[in-house]
Amino acid sequence: MEARFYERIDGKRVMCKACRRKCVIEPGSSGFCRVRRNEGGKLVAINLGKLVAAALDPIEKKPFYHFHPGEKTFSISSFGCNFRCVFCCNYDISQEWEDVKKYAVEFDCEELVERAERSARIITFTYSEPTVWIEDVEEIAKIAKKRGLLTTMVTNGYFSEEVCESLVKKYIDAVVIDVKNSLSREAYKRLSSVANPEVILENVEALCKKIWVEVTNLIVKDYGEKIEDVKNFLKKLLDVAGDEIPLHFLRYYPSYKLHLPPTSLEFLARCYETAREMGFKYVI
Repeated sequence: MEARFYERIDGKRVMCKACRRKCVIEPGSSGFCRVRRNEGGKLVAINLGKLVAAALDPIEKKPFYHFHPGEKTFSISSFGCNFRCVFCCNYDISQEWEDVKKYAVEFDCEELVERAERSARIITFTYSEPTVWIEDVEEIAKIAKKRGLLTTMVTNGYFSEEVCESLVKKYIDAVVIDVKNSLSREAYKRLSSVANPEVILENVEALCKKIWVEVTNLIVKDYGEKIEDVKNFLKKLLDVAGDEIPLHFLRYYPSYKLHLPPTSLEFLARCYETAREMGFKYVI
């Protein structure tokens, strides 16, 4: 299926505009995510119209703690991701998806929203990165809005300015932005293959003015257990989002290709205390 967020450039090359990577893709090649391909000068997404995960979850599992607490959400995902986190707990649908895609279920957006409506009034795009199947996310969110449902996203926050302005602000009611290791540039480069994580804060700032936002900060052993990095991140978050943004500190557990010990509980407690001392009102 043809993607929406792209533009044609010289010859038959295309620039994908779904995420901040802005991959320039030659004919016959894919972008960094591997699911958005240039086929004859047209950008197609091989995961559009295909579902690999669907479940009814507590909203707190996302984790939203201040957005309709106590309710259920219909959680859905396609496959693919624009990060390559070596510690990903959903790596089978984000990165190692070649086998999974064989069992993907084709869906119609209208029918999917109707199915969701039978069990919940919230739909969440989660499990893998919504940005790489953003065209379906947009269509589902538009239909859900018309039917009076709420839509939410769990995202790494690396989506493009175009996606932020034309889709997320208009059709998404709430977002969880997953930060890793207090936005440490070194950790993002080594663990997630991301060179410029600071732009994630730009999206946090832009969205806080329009919709509900909660932020998580995953602390990975040996990479994120640096209190000065945590303090620097919290200062920046205060500047762009204020002291009322819900803030979650997440514990790393060994997964996928990274097998370090779990994050120290003592360090996580120190993060909590630091955030409270700096003025954050809602720290989990």
